[in-house]
Amino acid sequence: METPGSQSSLHRANLERVVRAVRMAGSLTQAEIARTTGLSAATVSNIVRELKEGGTVEVTPTSAGGRRARSVSLSADAGVVVGIDFGHTHLRVAVGNLAHQVLAEDTEPIDVDASAAEGFDRAEQLVTRLLTSTGVERGKVIGVGLGVPGPIDVESGTLGSTAILPGWSGANPSRELSARLGVPVYVDNDANLGALGELVWGSGRGVADLAYIKVASGVGAGLVISGQIYRGPGGTAGEIGHITLDESGPVCRCGNRGCLETFTAARYVLPLLHSSHGPDLTMTEVVRLAAEGDPGCRRVVADIGRHVGSGVANLCNLLNPSRIVLGGDLAEAGELVLHPIRESVSRYAIPSAARQLAVVPGSLGGRAEVLGALALVLSEMGDSTLLDGEVARPVEERQAIA
Repeated sequence: METPGSQSSLHRANLERVVRAVRMAGSLTQAEIARTTGLSAATVSNIVRELKEGGTVEVTPTSAGGRRARSVSLSADAGVVVGIDFGHTHLRVAVGNLAHQVLAEDTEPIDVDASAAEGFDRAEQLVTRLLTSTGVERGKVIGVGLGVPGPIDVESGTLGSTAILPGWSGANPSRELSARLGVPVYVDNDANLGALGELVWGSGRGVADLAYIKVASGVGAGLVISGQIYRGPGGTAGEIGHITLDESGPVCRCGNRGCLETFTAARYVLPLLHSSHGPDLTMTEVVRLAAEGDPGCRRVVADIGRHVGSGVANLCNLLNPSRIVLGGDLAEAGELVLHPIRESVSRYAIPSAARQLAVVPGSLGGRAEVLGALALVLSEMGDSTLLDGEVARPVEERQAIA
């Protein structure tokens, strides 16, 4: 038995520290591990050798700064994780290994009015199909990350009533999907997962404080503070779409008037163009037409940018992030929307906060949320699971032990 403060417990803690650093980064050189963990180069070298002999990590030759180095990543045989993203009109699933490599990915349309049970059925079928196509046994799955377009109650795990997907209010996605797949399921809203995806793989890499703004059927923000997703005690942090811009404005679905969402979300702005562009117009088409020079679409995109910029200015004054990453279909508009956002930030934010802020488009596009779901599992899974060899056991054994 290990006692606190003993040599064996210290060694165990160092093992977990190294595994955690590699798990979160995907791969690191030994020098990077030393800088990340604060351990000495000699200690890291000994730990990496031990982890390699135990089959936990793989070491491959690489170069860093023109010098030979060794890249350390978790073993490809250690297991896989699954990401699932439910959107307003789509279901996207990805399978990845612990070295942050995506092994398979697919998306299909989904009826937004479908019941939660039907959505879970579709997700289970797509997960099974991808695992089969990659030759991965179900027992190799360590966990599943699930993104939904609405707030998750932290205490109950249920989907809040403000979710965009109708008929899902009160559903417990983690419990329902875990029962179907037989593994732990970690759930978060789509904006948080978009932030996590861009933080690990995209435009937020290397940034400790940022906000991911997603403008789609609703408007949400995923907040990263000191490198961690901030959810708030009730799980509703980042509901930037419900900042009040005009107390006499349109009635929002939340019951208030003049929320940011009523000036920016697709359901509110698309009708502005119906008379000139027809009732079947989508936000993707608006962005494309704006890029092609359509004056009406360019005006709508610019107006959305100015309103989003007002909300971003509030975030700057409160949290002082160093980067804003714009996601969703709107990000494809590039400077047509980014420039108005920056103008509003410059006008309404504290000058020092505005000067420190970079407003950039997301680099992952529609994949941000599903990649964030993979990253969610990688961040939530325990390091002891890897060190104790639990992931190599069949899922039935892991459940029996639990």
